[in-house]
Amino acid sequence: MSIPRQLNSCRGVLPDQAVIVAHFYDIESGRKKLEARGYGRGHERFSIPVPREGGIQDLLEEAERSDRRFDVVICESIERIARRTYVGTLIENRLEEAGVPLLASDEPINLTGKRATQVLTRRVKQGVAEWYVLELLEKSWGGFEEHTEQGYNVGKPPYGHIAEKIPHPVPARRAEGASKHRLKPDPVRGPVVTRIFALRVEDRLGYKAIANVLNQDLDQFPPPEPVDPNRAVGRWTASSVREVLTNPKHTGYMVWNRRATKSNGGKLNPPQEWVWSSVPTHEPLATKETFIEAQKVANERKGSRNGSKTNSAHPDCKRSYAFRSYLICAICEHRMRGKFHRETVYYLCDPAKGYVPDGHPKSFWLREDILMDAVSDFFSDNVFGPHRQNLLGTMLTEADDRALRDHQARLDTVRRAIEDIEARRRNLVRTLERTGDPDDDLFNDIRTRSAELSSDRNSKLARLEELEQTKPVRPRPELLDLLPTGPIRIDAMPEELQRKLFEAFRLQIRYDRRTDEAECQITLAAAAIRAQQRAAQEALAIEDSGRDDHSSAPMLCVPPRGYSPAEAAVHFPLSGRAERGWETGRSPPGSPRIQRVLALGLIRRGKEPTSCA
Repeated sequence: MSIPRQLNSCRGVLPDQAVIVAHFYDIESGRKKLEARGYGRGHERFSIPVPREGGIQDLLEEAERSDRRFDVVICESIERIARRTYVGTLIENRLEEAGVPLLASDEPINLTGKRATQVLTRRVKQGVAEWYVLELLEKSWGGFEEHTEQGYNVGKPPYGHIAEKIPHPVPARRAEGASKHRLKPDPVRGPVVTRIFALRVEDRLGYKAIANVLNQDLDQFPPPEPVDPNRAVGRWTASSVREVLTNPKHTGYMVWNRRATKSNGGKLNPPQEWVWSSVPTHEPLATKETFIEAQKVANERKGSRNGSKTNSAHPDCKRSYAFRSYLICAICEHRMRGKFHRETVYYLCDPAKGYVPDGHPKSFWLREDILMDAVSDFFSDNVFGPHRQNLLGTMLTEADDRALRDHQARLDTVRRAIEDIEARRRNLVRTLERTGDPDDDLFNDIRTRSAELSSDRNSKLARLEELEQTKPVRPRPELLDLLPTGPIRIDAMPEELQRKLFEAFRLQIRYDRRTDEAECQITLAAAAIRAQQRAAQEALAIEDSGRDDHSSAPMLCVPPRGYSPAEAAVHFPLSGRAERGWETGRSPPGSPRIQRVLALGLIRRGKEPTSCA
């Protein structure tokens, strides 16, 4: 350890009458903020033959007391106090305000009061020390970026992968026996990761629900093993499932800097700070598109649980509600909650006092039976009805035209902005030309404004290039043909099957009290089409069980030729919506009009699958 050496360096420069009475030291990063310094326990991991009276916080506290044991503080070199100039001078100033000089063994000790040269030397050394650390960090960052680009893993392999040891690429390090590690699928745990992503994306299950599925067969789905065996619980938990679903290394790309292991206690960094390899470096367990879709599920399901059972953890929950988590208030964007009143089920929106948006009533109620009939009609006609393509045709045409118009409008807006910026720059040049001998202030103002316009122009050009390379996404109504047809009555289903159907089709109902209209939307996506087929077949089986004609269409096991179910879908809600009233031509009193919206996924052409219809 260097601490005994530092102590000897300090002793060697002390005047004869000086005596060291206390030792204060920490083993931690010198780049921490002062308020975070001195609380570590790194010194306990080593056997240091120097008694320790405390750390930097204890030193400052005792220095400010009248009964302190020392008159002067000495260190080996000023950068030992802190690796940041600001923190080092802050500590120095606090000691000086308490009447305690701060000395360094590699600086001349001058107690005559003439400190100008000493302070200059110290500040230069502090600046050089901080520059050295910053340069080292920048080079280390660049090294880790290249390390990531080449596909080498850092730390324990994620669940589902194992480390493949390869010889070190540097001959000298290779001669010393050093090696690197790349990831390869674990033959036992790799399929578990793929299964977890399928449960999340296709079945839309929450973390806890996925853990319950996996815990039913721990031999087939072995739980993760933490670095510390004492922390193992021997089963899947919601947090362990979340760790699998949020780890981007499962996509085949190498990713570094996900966690601030040194600077922020291991907390997750924002995704924009992650370092990705430019190309896949190992075999994926889930596609990148599936990974992104799984993260979207987290946003949609936040605060919502799976299943139709009552919430036993909440003392006020007496029953379950069919549209729990699917019904959203279009005014405040919050989920509406169920309420049972006088033998009737309602959904209520009552924001907390002080959080009521403009135009939002203090509270309002919506009957479930009216909503259930409308949603049942929506599925029966627009999703499983024999004329579903005809009902969708007009909306798709309007949506295509509107998407093209909106895209062209965005292009025109950016181009006009670029032309306006260029015109203003030309005006600046003319102003400069008309001014025979501009003074310095005018010239500096023109130069500053020109730089601002150049920056705006570059950002607009980048935006224009992005828009020109992005074409409007077109819907694919063929996805509807992958679903069976037949009559369906949602209100006749068990609630568990209702929720399974709603979850598979990503049902979302937005009710606007101002217009008394409800917008019903589902999403058909390639990643979820198998789960949607299964849910549809189970729902139609309820109707088929009471009929003998068996008129429902057969189930397709895979999409038709030319469509790959493994590719991610790109969704967009149709802005052209077709309103359909009740049979009477108008809505009954207190009932919403239901707008029917289908958000269809885009399926890219892939390899031709084998048909097993």
